Amino acid sequence: MLLALTAAASPAVLGRVSGGMWEVSGLHGAPTRQRICVPNTAVFAQIEHRTSQCSRTVIRETGSTAEVHYTCPGGSFGQTNLSLITPRSLRIETQGISGDGPFHHVVQARRVGECGTKLSAH
Repeated sequence: MLLALTAAASPAVLGRVSGGMWEVSGLHGAPTRQRICVPNTAVFAQIEHRTSQCSRTVIRETGSTAEVHYTCPGGSFGQTNLSLITPRSLRIETQGISGDGPFHHVVQARRVGECGTKLSAH
């Protein structure tokens, strides 16, 4: 039962933003800007491993910032520092191990609408 609670850990700062279509920049190997549908904003705590079922622990949270550590199946893990700029804008700094190597991203994320709506490409 404790594992289920840890897996669901999400910082309160992410409760202040809404799911939907987000434009992100700063992910390694991605185009300058990439649009992704984010139904659950908890994914921002583990954006490098956004498609994995990872266990998250909120280490620290103060006002509009949070630090989250997470571990994923296969030995991948990360540490993410989240900063709420506005309810539609986040700064995400994350680092850790993904697959066989290290990663470090500084990501800007901006909510641009609802998932499934047609948006002009940038």
